[in-house]
Amino acid sequence: MGSTEIARPDVPSFYETEISWDKLDKTKFYVVGAGIFSGVTLALYPLSVIKTRMQVASKDAVQKNVFSAFRNIVKVDGIPGLYRGFGTVITGAVPARIVFLTSLEMTKEASLKLMEPFKLSEPVQAAIANGIAGMSGSLCSQAVFVPLDVVSQKLMVQGYSGFAKYNGGFDVVHRIIKSDGVWGLYRGFGLSVMTYPPSSAVWWASYGSSQHIIWNQWNMVYAQAASGVVAGAVTSCVTTPLDTIKTRLQVMDTTEKRDVGQVMKRLIAEDGWRGLYRGLGPRFASMSAWGTTMIVAYEYLKRLCAVSERDLSG
Repeated sequence: MGSTEIARPDVPSFYETEISWDKLDKTKFYVVGAGIFSGVTLALYPLSVIKTRMQVASKDAVQKNVFSAFRNIVKVDGIPGLYRGFGTVITGAVPARIVFLTSLEMTKEASLKLMEPFKLSEPVQAAIANGIAGMSGSLCSQAVFVPLDVVSQKLMVQGYSGFAKYNGGFDVVHRIIKSDGVWGLYRGFGLSVMTYPPSSAVWWASYGSSQHIIWNQWNMVYAQAASGVVAGAVTSCVTTPLDTIKTRLQVMDTTEKRDVGQVMKRLIAEDGWRGLYRGLGPRFASMSAWGTTMIVAYEYLKRLCAVSERDLSG
């Protein structure tokens, strides 16, 4: 005997609550979004610092877990140590996020229209459209994100386990360009393209699909939050090895010329294959926490910036 799905009258369907790109006040979207996401970044930034420290630590200095890494940073540098490189990140994140979100929304809308003739189920349709959009957004924003990543990660690990010290982000940029030219700011670009766009695709596909599946079971905010956790778990497990190698490449001294194979070989020699998953704990926590807070804030932002049908027609 087949079961019949009973719709909850107090829960709107997903498509009834979805706000398309052409129904947003773009100026308000970018300005308010910059403030909201800067706040989220401020709250979660320490997890990125801890993850980076764990990934680049030498065999003798490696921290066994998140809490020991946290204690070590606070003991040596105090609370400000958890925010090394934050100024650089917050400065570059605004234009990078504008590029990402614009590409994300426009690609998602176009993908959904292209799939209409195929009559796919809502979760499948959402997974494909969100996955393509997430990859597109990440690809378009890598030109800004990679230099930002290189500079901020060098600041995160400066003075730690033998790494050089810098006098701020401009000093990092100056030294890199002096040693390697402008292309030095794009060290690890290939791995970033291999890591972040697929990571973004997996994250947004997982989010879109799980959001549809659990939409009618919980209220809207809980559904979005739970979907963010699911997406963060899947993405962190799939992409942490590439992220670990990429991070090591990016924080190397400018005189070092190791390639991907050499970095991977050294990491495995130090810690076995599990070394590729260094920082998995904080990366999972960061991606899940970031995903949950970001997606709830993002959906709230879209509703805050929605333009009414009357305004559109007028």
